[in-house]
Amino acid sequence: MLMLSPQMSITLLMVRVSRRLHEVQKIKIGFNIMTITASMVKELRERSGAGMMDCKKALEEVDGDLEAAIEFLRKSGIAKAAKKAGRTAAEGLVLAKQNEECVCLVEINCETDFVANDENFRSFAELVAEKILAERPKDLEALKNCSTPKGLIEEMATELSAKVGEKIDLRRFVAVEKRQQVAGIYLHGNKIGVITLLDSSSEGVARDIAMHIAATNPLAIGSEDLQEDVLEKEREIHRSQAEETGKPPEIIEKMVSGKMKKFIAENTLLGQNYVKDNEKTVAAYLDETKSSISKFYRFEVGEGVEKKTVDFAEEVAAQAQNSGGS
Repeated sequence: MLMLSPQMSITLLMVRVSRRLHEVQKIKIGFNIMTITASMVKELRERSGAGMMDCKKALEEVDGDLEAAIEFLRKSGIAKAAKKAGRTAAEGLVLAKQNEECVCLVEINCETDFVANDENFRSFAELVAEKILAERPKDLEALKNCSTPKGLIEEMATELSAKVGEKIDLRRFVAVEKRQQVAGIYLHGNKIGVITLLDSSSEGVARDIAMHIAATNPLAIGSEDLQEDVLEKEREIHRSQAEETGKPPEIIEKMVSGKMKKFIAENTLLGQNYVKDNEKTVAAYLDETKSSISKFYRFEVGEGVEKKTVDFAEEVAAQAQNSGGS
């Protein structure tokens, strides 16, 4: 049996260790290349709520280990938004902006009015509105993927969520080309926003019409713009009420007709009485100013969002019952 000197034994051991480390390094490099795929980034995004680039970086940092990547994101604070994904965001703000070619309206939601008035939240909303004007994304997904010097819009929303401790939701937006029309903007605080497009020589008229719309919330511009299902539903309600009177069919039809005329007048912009002068309709005001309206959009914060109602007395009673049974 060949006996090696201590020095040769140490040398041989070092060679073996060096080879082993080299093999491990090759495996590690191959592992990174093979596992940091789009599908893994997608899965991590869905589980953590973090942005695409943050997820990719996390996976690279932990050699593709999904659970370790989630832990990495949690430690960095990025994944905090994931816990907020199921919460209701019905507060926030509406913002409108315009340039020479386009006018836009955007709603961004948070959970409390406190955050809605936070400077960081407002600055983010301003940036989003400017990005809409500059790039005119086709939908919310395209907006979220718009790039800024600080990253994608979606990533900025995630970081803001982690910072303020609330869910941040880019809810909706609209961007409209002016096409040589005059745009009107009216913001009632930061809760209601309206944009209008008029054939008019006066921006003041466009703004006054926007203010009127903010106050009255019409369903459409004129009667021809009302959806047929809305009209039919209203007609059925009035017919049912009229039939309860027991009057002849011809009288019932006249009653329904009168009610429908009133409904159309009250719910169409042109038929409504002008808020700054109740003696005339909006249609009459537009005629006086030689103006006509082609479009309007009205956003109200939290409109249509189902808010969770908390019964605190019931909640406390349930907690007391649970603690008593433990």
